[in-house]
Amino acid sequence: MKYLFRHMKAAALCIAAGAVTALTPQGAQAAQETAIVAGGCFWCVESDFESVKGVGDVISGYTGGTVANPTYKQVGRGGTGHYEAVEIPFDNSVISYREIMDLFFRSVDPTDAGGQFCDRGDQYRTAIFVQTQAQADAAAAAKASAQEALGRQIVTPIVQAGAFYRAEDYHQDYYKGDKLILTRGGPKRQSDAYDFYREGCGRDARIEQLWGSSAPFLHH
Repeated sequence: MKYLFRHMKAAALCIAAGAVTALTPQGAQAAQETAIVAGGCFWCVESDFESVKGVGDVISGYTGGTVANPTYKQVGRGGTGHYEAVEIPFDNSVISYREIMDLFFRSVDPTDAGGQFCDRGDQYRTAIFVQTQAQADAAAAAKASAQEALGRQIVTPIVQAGAFYRAEDYHQDYYKGDKLILTRGGPKRQSDAYDFYREGCGRDARIEQLWGSSAPFLHH
């Protein structure tokens, strides 16, 4: 079953923080935290994690590079050092950062140092960008667990988070869009074009090959 959790407008101010406290409508305190990861095409990572209970509005963007306020074209051409990445805001009273990390590793090919699936280049590599020592420790533990489960070397780096730049508006929630898009398969509604891309890129086929039944976000 797909779950969607949307933060209140006031809680949106918490997205950029590593861990802050916000009041729920009932007056109780709930910790809001943000995970930052790169997993290849940010449309796919956004789609995957917005289906997780406790996760809010995932933001697609760019991070890890040296160019301020990069554009999609700049990042796509390479040379900026940026990854396609996402910010994942979540309520850690519902789901923990470690659980987010476990889901992340099993939603990508963490053995691939050259990109992800059909998308090749440094901007499509996997990475985890940590904001606190607690996040670094949890990410390292999840990486070790995933490597043991997979039985292969995981090349996903765990690095200190830097500036995160929100991607252009048309990239946000791309997988849900209803605009007409011209694809190699002809004109398609944007959400259908996303499905066409995801299948054609071989993302789910490779993840299923690697992770089998432990893969959390397979689209069939």
